[in-house]
Amino acid sequence: MSAPVTEDLLIVGAGGFARETAQAVRDVAAADTARGRVPRWRLAGHLDDDPALHGREVDGVPVPGGCELVHELPAARVVVCVGSSRDYAVRARLVRRLGLPVDRYATVVHPTAAVSGSSAVGPGSVLLAHCVLTAGVRVGSHVAVMPQVVLTHEDEVSDFATLASGVRLGGGVRVGRGAYVGAGALVREYASVGAWSLTGMGSTVLADVPAGEVWAGSPARLLRPAGATALAELARGAGGPGGALCGRAEDVAVPAGAPAHGTEDGTGPNGRRPQTRMESPVV
Repeated sequence: MSAPVTEDLLIVGAGGFARETAQAVRDVAAADTARGRVPRWRLAGHLDDDPALHGREVDGVPVPGGCELVHELPAARVVVCVGSSRDYAVRARLVRRLGLPVDRYATVVHPTAAVSGSSAVGPGSVLLAHCVLTAGVRVGSHVAVMPQVVLTHEDEVSDFATLASGVRLGGGVRVGRGAYVGAGALVREYASVGAWSLTGMGSTVLADVPAGEVWAGSPARLLRPAGATALAELARGAGGPGGALCGRAEDVAVPAGAPAHGTEDGTGPNGRRPQTRMESPVV
């Protein structure tokens, strides 16, 4: 058996999510050292397309250049940490643009996160402090799980989704590809949150949220269609697993002013999905 080695890790992005991930990597290294283990990661730097950051440091971590430098450092593992509620499709576009093989992507799990042995987390995903995955949870590739998110039994979170801080999912929830669930949102058991939808912060989701829509409130109701970049991703179609999208493809056009950096229905134990669809609300 080969001895464990410390691998270089590049964080694509230098904004808030990237900085939080860098701190998680430091915390992982400290926990490894405290347990007498070889640290699994060494922070090699942030990569960001903003030239004003090149040659500088962000929280003590160097920014040597733009995102394409991942191709010049083939031994380093990579995690893509970009996106916000203003453009939550940017992570998918950037992964597609970089065209890296799946085995280049790291999975970063904060040492305080509780991930059950029956749960699984895909490549390129980040789980920040005090997340909980209870039993039989499946998290796809390039998923952002912010602090204190709770995923309960049999939840499934698809590739490129974002779960903001304090989100709570009941059992059997399905979060579709690229969906953004806002901070503090609660999602009823066996509900589904559609692909590339956005659920507002503090919302209580009692009904299935359709793909490509923005819902908010308590109970959550339709506000409007999702933004142009999310709808562009939705129009691309279902695609394959997260890794399959890592091949190079044409980028989706981004409307002027958009930041450039920075599913299936659930079924209950009896095989039937509870009735959660409401009539179209009046907004």
